[in-house]
Amino acid sequence: MSALDPATRPQPAAPTAAPTAAPAAGAGAPHPLDNPALSSLTGPHAHFAERHGRILRYPVDVTPWTAHPDVLDAQDWADLAALAGPGGTISLNTLRQEPPKGWEILHRVAGVQLVDVSVDPAPDAEAVRLGPADVPEMLDLVERTRPGPFLPRTVELGTYLGIRRGGALVAMAGERLHPPGWTEISGVCTDESVRGQGLASRLVRAVAYGIRERGETPFLHTSAANAVAIRLYESLGFQLRARPEFLAGLAPVSFPPADGTRRAALR
Repeated sequence: MSALDPATRPQPAAPTAAPTAAPAAGAGAPHPLDNPALSSLTGPHAHFAERHGRILRYPVDVTPWTAHPDVLDAQDWADLAALAGPGGTISLNTLRQEPPKGWEILHRVAGVQLVDVSVDPAPDAEAVRLGPADVPEMLDLVERTRPGPFLPRTVELGTYLGIRRGGALVAMAGERLHPPGWTEISGVCTDESVRGQGLASRLVRAVAYGIRERGETPFLHTSAANAVAIRLYESLGFQLRARPEFLAGLAPVSFPPADGTRRAALR
């Protein structure tokens, strides 16, 4: 992916216009954002996928997102347990049912999914591209600001941009999930010492600029309780699309395997 510093590459005459409607998914097909982790791990991020049956996930040092069908059968629960490991934690972000006996829901967080309808994307001359060498600083900034999960290899998911002051990383934003035609903006955080200076807005617009240049549409997730972030994103031109619920489940210490009937039939 190219850097977004305007001094290092030619600029288009004008930013790509925001789409007025979601990219077509085909008649009767589910929308890519209805199950964005599944769309990502079976699409542009397939090279990250760890799979057991119909269950997929990112490596545990990349992001906690797990992809699974909306409704799980006995074999799916066995595969989830195998991925989590005995007594392990795993995300259940599109779950539409109560888990079976032996599973425990650790937390439920009401969320919002927002999509770009009128964002004015723009590169930022102060923003620098962040990479693996910057991960220790990125993790330190995340620890101070708590924007959500950011792990040692999250930076591999897409372009991350940061702003430094006095040599120190004080703000960043980047790309996470990547359903076909869409890219999630994530990891948006600003150090307390520079809040109120509009750095988050600038970085979101800069990341959106790179996404739009690829012909894709930005979207993002945040907690439904994070009114400040929601107001910011709406002011930038994002609009509410859905209200997902983010769950984490604790797998049983021991889990009897399913009978394998469905798995055998799928082979």
